[in-house]
Amino acid sequence: MSDAVESIVGHIQSLSSSPIQLDQLHRFLNRREKQLRSESTHLLSALPQLDPSLHSLGYLYIVDGYTTAHDTKELPDEFVSIIGRFLNTCSANQIRLAPEKFVAVCRRLKDQVMLIQSPIRGVAPLRAAIRKLQASPEHLTAIHPDFLLLCLSAKCYRTGLAVLEDDVYEVENSKDLLLYGYYGGMICIGQKCFRKALDLLHNVITAPMANLSAVAVEAYKKYVLVSLIHLGQFIPDFPKYISATAEKNLKSYAQPYLELAVTYDTGKVTELERCVQKHQERFQKDNNFGLVRQVVSSTYKRNVQRLTQTYLTLSLQDIADRVQLNSSKEAEMLVLQMIQDGEIFATINQKDGMVRFLEDPEQYRSCEMVERIDSSMQRMMMLSKKLTATNEALSCDPAFLTKVGKERSPMLDLDDYDPALEHFM
Repeated sequence: MSDAVESIVGHIQSLSSSPIQLDQLHRFLNRREKQLRSESTHLLSALPQLDPSLHSLGYLYIVDGYTTAHDTKELPDEFVSIIGRFLNTCSANQIRLAPEKFVAVCRRLKDQVMLIQSPIRGVAPLRAAIRKLQASPEHLTAIHPDFLLLCLSAKCYRTGLAVLEDDVYEVENSKDLLLYGYYGGMICIGQKCFRKALDLLHNVITAPMANLSAVAVEAYKKYVLVSLIHLGQFIPDFPKYISATAEKNLKSYAQPYLELAVTYDTGKVTELERCVQKHQERFQKDNNFGLVRQVVSSTYKRNVQRLTQTYLTLSLQDIADRVQLNSSKEAEMLVLQMIQDGEIFATINQKDGMVRFLEDPEQYRSCEMVERIDSSMQRMMMLSKKLTATNEALSCDPAFLTKVGKERSPMLDLDDYDPALEHFM
């Protein structure tokens, strides 16, 4: 360890106790950033002299200085363990003094575990980092997208879902919101939580954007497919609050998907299969072919649900013929599965092979249902209060009022923006 680094370590050890000392240390480290990078070869040897839980701010600056001066491919094997231990044990109060550096170190850990093809090693440390950087569970940090990407890559869907359960109201960067919604939507699709996936993908599509993002395009494609699987239909009209750029351009990048939705609406499986075959190469290139096959499978279920709106009883063979299944046995298995999943209400008479369709037995009077309704009402009331508070804050924000005034000016045409499809990932 060089004399310069040893001096910096001494300052870190002596100025990490009180808030006043930490402010002094923060200013000192800011002045020594260039020196840390120039002494990068000596920084790793300095880390054992520091406790990541007691000297978190100094530890962060040293790790940042080392990783900034070295390419990801040059980092040593023990780097993942060093950063993992730091993220799990560091002091939240200290690292929040330098949030940009903390995010940068987290991203270098993500890059490293992806490089060595071991994304699972970064899942737990980044989850801990999120909790320490967050001011509240409602805060979307810049680490969220990287964490969800690692969960996807490592197939740790349940771990990702646990973070996605938090309602997000505070967003610092629009790009973070886009990636959070896209990766989160993919995790929910992996767990077949289609309702949540639709909400997240919808947020990506309707987020404010001046230029069309590749993330929004990919989210729109998945949004179409998940709508067909979960809702049995796709509503092509955009909400009024979508950006003009997205409204003008999204559909042009998703024509095969929109054609699939139109064909799906006919309920004719053979035509749907032809549409899938026609655009199979495109679906596979987009890595959406698995979802497309689920769309085809859901067609049979939607056709059965349509029968419940017309008939009180039908034979299994009639269902097979009308739904375009190969046999009455396939029809029986499909109906049984739909009854089990609560998608229809029916009984099957095994003697004569007749299916009797029933009304929804839920009377909405049980304690469980009352609790669910009360919980939903409480969440809506809380959201209403937050929206009111946000609206009041914006109405007094000079920057917001200035921007709104410019957008309403006849001299500025927002539709003149050219769509630019960004590189994704």
